[in-house]
Amino acid sequence: MTTIVSHYIERLQGESWVPGDKSVSHRALMLGALSVGETRITGLLEGDDVLATAAAMRALGAEVNRLDDGTWQVFGCGVGGLAAPDDVIDMGNSGTGARLLMGVIAGQPVTAVLTGDASLRSRPMERIMTPLREMGVAFAAAEGGRLPLTMTGPADLMPIDYPSPVASAQIKSAVLLAGLAAPGETTVIEAIATRDHTERLLSHFGAEVRTATEAAGAQRITVVGQPELTGCAVRVPADVSSAAFPLVAALIASEGELRLPAVGTNPLRAGLLETLTEMGADITRENATVAAGEPIADLMVRASKLRGVNVPAGRAASMIDEYPILSVAAASANGTTEMLGIAELRVKETDRIKVMADGLIKCGVKTDYDEDSMRITNSTVNGGVTISAEHDHRIAMSFLTLGMNAKAPITVKGCATIETSFPGFATAMNQLGASIANGSPT
Repeated sequence: MTTIVSHYIERLQGESWVPGDKSVSHRALMLGALSVGETRITGLLEGDDVLATAAAMRALGAEVNRLDDGTWQVFGCGVGGLAAPDDVIDMGNSGTGARLLMGVIAGQPVTAVLTGDASLRSRPMERIMTPLREMGVAFAAAEGGRLPLTMTGPADLMPIDYPSPVASAQIKSAVLLAGLAAPGETTVIEAIATRDHTERLLSHFGAEVRTATEAAGAQRITVVGQPELTGCAVRVPADVSSAAFPLVAALIASEGELRLPAVGTNPLRAGLLETLTEMGADITRENATVAAGEPIADLMVRASKLRGVNVPAGRAASMIDEYPILSVAAASANGTTEMLGIAELRVKETDRIKVMADGLIKCGVKTDYDEDSMRITNSTVNGGVTISAEHDHRIAMSFLTLGMNAKAPITVKGCATIETSFPGFATAMNQLGASIANGSPT
């Protein structure tokens, strides 16, 4: 088990490239495998989760190579053209990879077995199986609709109209990816819009995708089935979810200025930036452009005096992965920050509401929570404690960031999974002025 210790710092300064966006990386590999011809991907996140997706695409018959210059090359098999894997597909710790892969496999008339590590095997998959069953896919899963599971795609996949019961881009994406192989149109209806990386990349690869707004703001997202997707160039933005850690560390430091180049600024992923700005954060965007349908910009961040705010439930879908690091910002903000509508955090790599709140309390931060919300009040962060990240990469990086503003060092156990999303995290932070070091192994 990897243990890391984080110490107080006065200043964070400099420029740091953060890894490529994990959500876009997964999708670029999958759509490259479903395309005809060559796809070249630059900026791909080379963390464990995405590497598991690359291996899965190879297992399904696509040719996936990493070139010497760091570019990734995919030669796809076309929609419906992937092959049955010879062995079980192990997705490691990747919930996004596993759930989207189920949509990809649904469109192939093959049988595949999916599994993952202990954390992934504890996470719910029924939410994906339900719509895919409606399309004709057969499943045999572990108790509670969990991995390992066996799935068989039908010879004739059926298009569906599916009202998503929860705000989940993973559900939407799995259905749309499956819908590529179905005749006619497949539609997902969302009461609250979720991140639209799949729709943007589908269009980039040549699929016909339409989005319409219904009464009360519901979104209808439709993909026209059986297109011929064409391999293309994809530039993966820097991941805003990973950028969040140096960004918040710079904000809560006593002084300093930080540049984070080419970060994805997709409006449906920008909830954290919106919330921090409301809290008084000095964040500006420069050099804005668009790559493979995704908006990107350099983020300039300066140390700021933050204030507590109420974060509405309607914003949760646009920042669901960023609540742990927002909690760190809230601990340093004047007043109380209330986060509503965050029940989805309970079914992530761990119960992020409970683990984050319990850790904050252990560090001396006034925190209370229930099934669907958290409240954090500005407190002196005492530190001098050991926190278990419960093998959750975002929990680990959040408490290491908190340690930079604590009176005494914070030791975090279970940091190995940081490699799934931010390889080289400690090195990158130390180059900016952090003081993070390996602790005694446990």
